Amino acid sequence: MCIFAPMPQQIYYPFKKFNFSNLNCFLTGQTLNSEDEKMQVFPQWLIERYKLTGRPFKMLDENMANYQDIKVPCATEVRDEFIEPLEKEIADAFASGYAAVAELDEQKLFQWAGKLLYGIIFNEIQAGMRMQHAQGEEFNISQAIIHKFSNLHLMLQSINLALFFEDFKPYSIFLFKVDNNIEEFNYRDEINTLTFLLRINDFGLIICLQDNGANKLYHQEVISKIGDEKLHPVQFEEFSARVFYSAYLFNRLPEYNVLEVGDEIFLEAMPLRGISSKPLFDDWINKTYGQVLENFWKPWGFLLFEIIKNPEKPMSFLFDGDGKLINAKTIAPILLSAQKNHVQNGGTG
Repeated sequence: MCIFAPMPQQIYYPFKKFNFSNLNCFLTGQTLNSEDEKMQVFPQWLIERYKLTGRPFKMLDENMANYQDIKVPCATEVRDEFIEPLEKEIADAFASGYAAVAELDEQKLFQWAGKLLYGIIFNEIQAGMRMQHAQGEEFNISQAIIHKFSNLHLMLQSINLALFFEDFKPYSIFLFKVDNNIEEFNYRDEINTLTFLLRINDFGLIICLQDNGANKLYHQEVISKIGDEKLHPVQFEEFSARVFYSAYLFNRLPEYNVLEVGDEIFLEAMPLRGISSKPLFDDWINKTYGQVLENFWKPWGFLLFEIIKNPEKPMSFLFDGDGKLINAKTIAPILLSAQKNHVQNGGTG
């Protein structure tokens, strides 16, 4: 009698044939029973906890979707066996707060954030394909972006395959205590740089999903100064602006080797420096950073001309003139004074 061993699961490469059909699972590529076999990108527990039902989410094409309506095709068994256990672990930790999130396996945070951001990417690609096909054009996207998205999808398969990162972390994770309004939900992403931000409960989380830890090293001095201190939201948003800007300045496209050994898959990162002597990050320009910071500080109404009034030292609520961390408990009066000056100078908040 001949007994056939089950075939090992295969890596799925959707970008090879640009397969973004609703009849294939976004994660595994397997054929689905119907187009109704879908999963919400923003999980139901998050939608319920922060009352996101009906709340608009702006897509890249300027169209508005509702949080609960952004979905990806997903095989029921993939969702039940792999996605739901991850969701439960993340949901429990996020409900508990900073201390529980800090205890999470970093790779699970990466998988969860990556799954969410990739779900948005999936929807953006579908929308782009529909729009260009309606205009009689072939869908066109830069090779650099395909490279990033494809690598992210490959790494997400660590959720459902025995896929391991060989002596490296593909991400930078920044987690801080933040004195948030407990009902507030603040989500932001930058698809081109694969940067993710979530500020909820008593913490703020930023993840650069594909930099091999470069942004964490880049901001190490600032991270060390903040340490374990709780931040005011305006401080966290300032640090977030720094990370989103540095992710834009990061000028490498990480490369990886894929090694399959039996049923296991190993990813090996190629050195970021490669054969180039150029620094990993382009030059920091305070005016450009000020524009990014203005966007992050919209809730407080500060404008670019105020932020870079001193071009050498942009406005900061993180550090004082001597470079020392400002205590979050003292931020309210400092912020109030700055906002009064802002109004007197003709700003609109």
